[in-house]
Amino acid sequence: MPDKAGLTTRQFLASVCAGLTGPLWVRTAAAQDPSPSHMPNSSVLSPASLRIGASTIDVAFSPGDLDLSRDRILAWVSKAARAVALYYGQFPVTRAQVRVHPAEDRDGVFHGTTYGGDPPFTRISVGQHTTQAALDDDWMMTHELVHMAFPNVSHDHHWIEEGIATYVEPVARVQTGELTPARIWGDMVRDMPQGEPEAGDEGLDRTHTWGRTYWGGALFCLAADVQIRQASKNRAGLQTALRAIVAAGGTIQNDWPIEKAFTMGDQGTGTQVLTDLYEKMKNTPVHVDLAALWREMGIESRDGKISFYDHAPFAAIRRAITTPRKA
Repeated sequence: MPDKAGLTTRQFLASVCAGLTGPLWVRTAAAQDPSPSHMPNSSVLSPASLRIGASTIDVAFSPGDLDLSRDRILAWVSKAARAVALYYGQFPVTRAQVRVHPAEDRDGVFHGTTYGGDPPFTRISVGQHTTQAALDDDWMMTHELVHMAFPNVSHDHHWIEEGIATYVEPVARVQTGELTPARIWGDMVRDMPQGEPEAGDEGLDRTHTWGRTYWGGALFCLAADVQIRQASKNRAGLQTALRAIVAAGGTIQNDWPIEKAFTMGDQGTGTQVLTDLYEKMKNTPVHVDLAALWREMGIESRDGKISFYDHAPFAAIRRAITTPRKA
């Protein structure tokens, strides 16, 4: 999650990671790993295969030392994968690969990138001195694995790939109990405005700034989630649509037109929300009245603290977004 004071870490690093397919992230923490299997002198940790439901994730390590044990790293990957599997009803691909790169004299998790192919592949760096506290608070592993749950689309539509990962990651982690609703809604209240169009904006397909790619895409997802739930009387949401896309074969292993993805999602929800919202936002700067939306959802931010008003018009929608959905 972004830092709470001043510029977010994502904002600061945007100039560094411009052009990368995945975001760059560094986070530090103070605790040390008390595990008895601590192996600071290992040169290459042995690979492992993780079973996530019916799927297998093969985890390999590049040469390098880590203060944390192999088991701690594998548990971190597994936790992220299980959050993705819970959100989507199953892990989106039957087999995937993850390569962990130890980074000498560094701490935190950074340089996460996910590629298509057979099988899909995520590479991610973990600093040598990364602590368990840093892994517990990490968002990047989940973000990268979410990328496996949407088809490859053309460069003009990169905003939907990053927007889904930015929006789904914290929601999935609330559904597993890893984060609280107050934390993620607070983060969204603070960060969603970065996705609003600025002067000269030409719509999501034609404006490839960092803010519009990550948070503009996330803003599309939030608006779609609320509108789908309004249209379906809260029986379906963006989660329903994304599950339908995966069920139709829309994973990172396949190249699809964005219109096909949205059609499959709309069929899953029995609405036209994704298609219609895309038509509105693709070539035109559309502002979302976030202040009004937060009020309608019963979200109030005061002095950095979030409170909920459960009699607000969309309070049930707010609760439904973060409630685990049955497979």
